[in-house]
Order: sequence, then C-alpha cells, then structure tokens
Amino acid sequence: MSSLPFEILQADLARCEKVLFDSLKIGDEFVETISQHLLKSGGKRLRPGLCILSARSGKNFNLERILPIAAALELIHTASLVHDDVIDESPLRRGRKTTNSLWGNQAAILSGDFLFARAFKLIASHDYGTRISESLAELVENLSVGEILQDRYSFQVVKEFEYLRRIEMKTAGFLSTACELGAIVGGLTDSDVKKLSNYGKFIGMAFQLTDDILDIVGNEKNLGKKAGTDLKQGIITLPVIYAVENSEKLREIVTNPNISDAEIEDAIDLILVSDGIDRSKILADEFLDRAKKNLPNNLPPEILETFIDAANFIGKRNF
Repeated sequence: MSSLPFEILQADLARCEKVLFDSLKIGDEFVETISQHLLKSGGKRLRPGLCILSARSGKNFNLERILPIAAALELIHTASLVHDDVIDESPLRRGRKTTNSLWGNQAAILSGDFLFARAFKLIASHDYGTRISESLAELVENLSVGEILQDRYSFQVVKEFEYLRRIEMKTAGFLSTACELGAIVGGLTDSDVKKLSNYGKFIGMAFQLTDDILDIVGNEKNLGKKAGTDLKQGIITLPVIYAVENSEKLREIVTNPNISDAEIEDAIDLILVSDGIDRSKILADEFLDRAKKNLPNNLPPEILETFIDAANFIGKRNF
C-alpha cells in the first residue's frame, strides 16, 4: 500500500482499498480482471490519502462519508493513467505490464472508461450535492485539456509558464481537488478549504517537477521505466526547457520526433551538465514552502504534522 508518511491513515486507507475493489464488482470476470489489474499495479494512494487527511481536519469528519469520494479520486486517477499508456504506447507502468500491452488498446481504453463511470457512480449514489460533482467534472475536464496540450506541443520547447500551466491542469489541480473535497466534507470553513486546496496545488506542482527530474536522473529499478521516457515520447519538461537555453545541440535532439535511444542518452548527458536539474529542484522546493505556508494554523497537531511530512516526502522521493 502507500509508502507515503500516512501512518495515521493506514486503517482508513485499508478501508478505502476495500471500497475501491468492491466498486469494480459487476459480475463479469473479464472486466473485473482487467480493472483489478489496474488497481493492483500499485500507486501511492496519494490522492485518497490527502482527501481523507483533509476530511479528518474538520469537525464533521465521518470516514464512511468520505470514503466514496476518496475511492472515486483514485479510480479517476487510474483511468487517466490507462489512457496515457495507450497514447504513449507504454509497455510498463510501475514495473508491471500495462493493460494495453496485455489486452490491447481497445480493451485498455474501454477499461479506462469503465473506471471513470464507476467513479461517478460512487459519487452519484451518495447525496454530496452539486459542489462535489462539479469539482470532479472540472477535474476530469482539466485532465483532458492538459493531455491535449501535452500532445499538441509534443517535441516542442514551450515557455516555462506554458509548461507550468499544463502541469497545474494535469497534476496539481488533481491534488488540489483531493484536498478541497476532503475539507468540504470534513466541515472546514471556506477560508480553510481554500488554504488546503492551495496546499494541494503547490505540492502537486512540486510532485510533477520531481517526476520530471527523476525521468532524467532516476534509475529503472526505482521508477519502473527507463530514464528519458519523457524525451522518447516528446514530452519536454522543465529541466529540458532550462537546459536548451544554452545548448542548441540539445534543442535539435529533443525536438526530433525520430529521436533514437543513443540520442536520448546524449540528451540526458547534456541536461546533467546544465543547470536544468538544479533550477527545477529550486522551483520544486519553493512550491513545497508555499504549500506548507498555506496550511491552516488551527489543524490538529497530528494532522498538521502529516501534511508537512507529506510535503517533505514529495521533495525527497526517488520513485
């Protein structure tokens, strides 16, 4: 299960895991097998963890009330990854074979659609009101737009602000929503809901920056994929954007849709001798500082400590 510093949530996350797998039971062995494979591929359960932690921050905390939302967030996340794997033609996800490599693109796409449907069914079967439903719909909308933009600008070096906008839509907005929905259901004030939403957004920005750094400096054993996978797929991230400022050779390599494995190795070497990694780390740390400064000052001490530990973990993780 989660390797994040969510010790106080282990029992809650175990309950959430049961809700997740129970939501897949429709009486069809093939559909359930594919769906269970997706969820068993691991994952940090960061989104449901943040959602439950945020709910625990409020006076109205009720575990049974928040679990369907927490599970729905993980289903949406997993569904988006399945579609990503089809688009990227990825054979592995976290060191395991992807759905598309096992059952083909059609089954993978449809299984992702199934997970989206089950997520919204979980929400629809509980009386959460329009605010929760609209937030989740907006989340999926932003995920889709972010993915479209990423595809639109593949093998192109975009401006820093364009890159940051894209990762806010794809990653940071998701963590922001997880915190926001938990805080709403937990009964926090509108002011504190906004603060936790900002916390989620800023750790999300740092999370994606760290991911992009690890794609350059990480190893296959920890990542479950080869370094330079983003480059192979034409995803030009911030370390690369910074590095090409002083390397036309690197720009030529990373903007070539026919980039070879040897060229990817050359590109990584050029990025490593630039200041791209260091500058990206500095920005990630700045986002983490902003996240911690946005935490409400009236949180229970154990909850506050866990939020801080989660932010620190994101800055130091190697997978």
